[in-house]
Amino acid sequence: MIKGIGLDLIELKRIRHLINRKPKFADRILTESEKDIYDSLGERRKIEFLAGRFSAKEAFAKANGTGIGSKLSFLDIEILKTQEGKPFIFRPYSQNVHLSITHTSEYAAAQVIIEDI
Repeated sequence: MIKGIGLDLIELKRIRHLINRKPKFADRILTESEKDIYDSLGERRKIEFLAGRFSAKEAFAKANGTGIGSKLSFLDIEILKTQEGKPFIFRPYSQNVHLSITHTSEYAAAQVIIEDI
């Protein structure tokens, strides 16, 4: 049974603007492990990566039913990838959580489905 579904879409130019305005923006969104990956990327790929993680965390918070706020922050959610490259929610929990992230030249989007255990 499905417990929650979350979907989020964000414009890459919005993320680019936020990074230019607030250089520490990525630190508010990415965990240390995610930041290590982010720092290893080229400038264009950094925007896609950060937008994808932002969107995925928003989608997870929606599917979880809490949203981002006092009960769940961006740094409470960690997204890693399998050896094959598939992203997955690692924290706060990963069992029965399904994640998909996609990008175009203008947008990043993510969908999360959480199954009831």
